[in-house]
Amino acid sequence: MRGRTGALFAALLLAAGLGLAGCADEPDGPRLKTTGAYVPQPVMADMASGYLTVTNTGDTADKLTGITSDISDDVQMHETVGNTMRRTKSLEVPANGKLELERGGNHMMFLDLKRKPVAGDKVSVELHFAESGPVELDIPVEATNHNPQ
Repeated sequence: MRGRTGALFAALLLAAGLGLAGCADEPDGPRLKTTGAYVPQPVMADMASGYLTVTNTGDTADKLTGITSDISDDVQMHETVGNTMRRTKSLEVPANGKLELERGGNHMMFLDLKRKPVAGDKVSVELHFAESGPVELDIPVEATNHNPQ
């Protein structure tokens, strides 16, 4: 009886190990991190833009699907194609890649501002994604001529 119990126990351990090894091959989903966020002090009182980079170190893509903020009830995502800027409903965050919101490219637009932010202020933003949970940020407002490289 003892030999059978030992063999059964060994078989169970082997099956459990194989099951766990199969889990290692499963995608771990998107893993998002934001860097370089800033809002240039707007020239106009009713709109502002915002920039940041979302890095995804996971092996699954995600999409930025919405943005909310304390300074505007109408925050839009814009994409730039050629010389044309247009509103979009989502922006891809590729697996093992980056979504860059930058001057002259894809960016955030804050419309109908509740208040005009000035250099030194912080703008509260919440980024919403299709797969990942929301990401909350306090984005610094920089002087209009701020242009990080």
